[in-house]
Amino acid sequence: MDQTLEATELAGSVAQHDFSIIGMFMQADWVVKLVMLMLIGASIWGWSIIFNTWKRMKEARGKANQFEDVFWSGNSLDDLYARLKAAPDHPMAAVFVAAMREWQRSLTARTSSALDKVTVSDRIYKVMHVTTQREMERLEGQVAYLATIGSASPFVGLFGTVWGIMNAFTGIATASDTSLATVAPGIAEALLATALGLIAAIPSVIAYNKLSNDLGRYGMRVEGFADEFAAILSRQLDERSH
Repeated sequence: MDQTLEATELAGSVAQHDFSIIGMFMQADWVVKLVMLMLIGASIWGWSIIFNTWKRMKEARGKANQFEDVFWSGNSLDDLYARLKAAPDHPMAAVFVAAMREWQRSLTARTSSALDKVTVSDRIYKVMHVTTQREMERLEGQVAYLATIGSASPFVGLFGTVWGIMNAFTGIATASDTSLATVAPGIAEALLATALGLIAAIPSVIAYNKLSNDLGRYGMRVEGFADEFAAILSRQLDERSH
């Protein structure tokens, strides 16, 4: 009879605690609450980086496809340059505009000697290389922060869990009660911090690897275009020198 009464009281005591996510957050220690808020903020920030970068990559790939179709169609490069020079809106166009600008400066200077040809080709290549790096950094945006979120969030969550468990055991010592009603709420609130850390970390790590791979492939595509365009301009320089 006494055991039945104790079990009933234990169940009633545990039931008094709200074990929903919001309830556990509201009942948690202020340090654990701060950790949870940090992790929620990191998760939101991570998802915003993921969506913004994915959107930029999609637009850049689509515009690069359109640009290459026009570039290799055989139309005048001067006409294409005239349309794009005011505001190139993707990395490949920016590389093209930078190279054409340097090319036209060279034509204005009327360089014709062999040394001048080497110098012009070298300048054009360097201009395209610098432009590629600058545009890829702009396209990358804050992707690197996803790695930080992915690596740091589990440890931040673990800190919140350790702190919450310390408080739970402190409560046990103060109440001199080791029953489930005393232990369960504090442990559950503490473990919520770890769960939030994993929720923030896992998508960030996966997205970082995927986006980094996509950025790398797109960067190689832009560099390949730059090499091909440099070869085209070099051949034109050879033709003008004869």
